[in-house]
Amino acid sequence: MSAARRRKAAAPVARDHVQTHLYPEELKLAPATSQGEVTILPPQDVFATLSGVTEPVTTTILDPWYNKGFGGIRPDYFPWLYRVLDATAQVSQHIFLWGFPEIIYPVPDHLPRGFALIAWLTWYYKNCPSVIRGWRSAQLACLHIARSGTKLYPEHFLNEAQLELQRQHKLRYMPGPPSVIETSLLVGFVGRNEQTGHPSQKPIKSIEPLVLMTTKPGDTVLDPMCGSGTTGVVCRSLDRNAILSDESEQYTRLAETRLGITRRPPAPAPEPLLVADRPRPARGRKP
Repeated sequence: MSAARRRKAAAPVARDHVQTHLYPEELKLAPATSQGEVTILPPQDVFATLSGVTEPVTTTILDPWYNKGFGGIRPDYFPWLYRVLDATAQVSQHIFLWGFPEIIYPVPDHLPRGFALIAWLTWYYKNCPSVIRGWRSAQLACLHIARSGTKLYPEHFLNEAQLELQRQHKLRYMPGPPSVIETSLLVGFVGRNEQTGHPSQKPIKSIEPLVLMTTKPGDTVLDPMCGSGTTGVVCRSLDRNAILSDESEQYTRLAETRLGITRRPPAPAPEPLLVADRPRPARGRKP
């Protein structure tokens, strides 16, 4: 075989950004070496997504409406939120919960059994365009909740000099990232290359540290309230797998477009009715 033909045979086959596994059945069939794959599920409720997970995931990012301002207020917000956390704890080692600090401060007192608060993270932004008189909001909270003994990866934040010291066994301690994430809101001309039109889109730099601290390449991250799909963008760039879902058809399509997903996994077929569950014909009438 000529050198040119050998190069052609060895070249990777170009692939469209089509999902390469289904959810949840085919997810467990994906090879262990697969990396950076993104699956976007058809629109569905968060509990439908969590109950459909058949294999544990490493990290789940929860970004619900914040029960304040845009998105409206639900009177059962905390009972609903605690049920979401309990369901997430059944499938995930790490949980990140976003929210306004004045709203989610009671959550650490209602954590799932076996989970603890690892860190109270703050996303700090200076460019909030609020016109409210008085204090202008410049922060959002993110609670890092994890199962006891779950591994963290602060080494993923080392610079080259620190990595070299680590290789020489001269790194005296493992410095981790700060608990304050400083990056601007995606408003106006800031982050125009990221903006999708989603009303509360997170910038990539606010999600990236969460993935780096809790996962390694090849791990799977779940985002059942994915909005514009930022978690998928981050996971693809860091060679992590991602499963995304959102209740909204509009935002699901937005995430699909952003990530170049051109085909949805088929919706699961409804379970057949048992004979006892089938409606009975009215008396005196033929079935």
